[in-house]
Amino acid sequence: MSSRKPRELFYEQFARIGKAVSSPRRLELLEMLAQAERTVEALAAVTGQPVANVSHHLQALRHAGLVQARKEGLWVHYSLAGGDVFELFRLIRTLAARHLAEVDRIVQSLLESRDRLEPVTREELLRRSRAGTVFVLDVRPAEEYAAGHLPGAVSIPLKELEQRMALLPPDMEIVAYCRGPYCVMAYEAVRMLRSKGKRARRLDDGFPEWKAQGLSVEKSGGAGTKAGAARQRSRQRMKSSC
Repeated sequence: MSSRKPRELFYEQFARIGKAVSSPRRLELLEMLAQAERTVEALAAVTGQPVANVSHHLQALRHAGLVQARKEGLWVHYSLAGGDVFELFRLIRTLAARHLAEVDRIVQSLLESRDRLEPVTREELLRRSRAGTVFVLDVRPAEEYAAGHLPGAVSIPLKELEQRMALLPPDMEIVAYCRGPYCVMAYEAVRMLRSKGKRARRLDDGFPEWKAQGLSVEKSGGAGTKAGAARQRSRQRMKSSC
């Protein structure tokens, strides 16, 4: 039996979590896994990190109990160990935004300069969807959409948006969303849509926050369809989620 005091033993274990999330690369991996389960190779591709580095970071997160793995054939798929892991990530993000002036400077210089309009809240999106006055657009990569998305949302990844503008309704405001409040893709999508004469705003956060709130989500392997049918599905599904 250890002669150390119980509180020392507890603090040592608590510190394992802090150590595991002390790397910005690991925080990025947690945010990516909040979107969808992924292999090491897929995470390396989406984050631009070398496979060996991603593997090292995942092992550190796994040893701290923050991610879990399952094997399917030759592939190992990683996911968050639970919804509370995303809550930890969100708390770190919130604390940084509240107490670190540098976060606010980054937002003002790199994000808010792209979009001066007030974003759409979850509550407003649900209310307007019930009224059938909004078109919900998911601009994340297709595999993230397939793993989970807002009810009725249509998938058009950002890199395909310009070529697929014809799928979007000409007479309805579009609300774009992506991975979270600091995800550049939603800002860029809104900029592109407005440049083509579309009425567009962004959701003030993203898919993981929507899911964490306990709101309804869907899984699908499909992508966007014709605007009229998609618009009707968006309206009906959002109604059923409320």
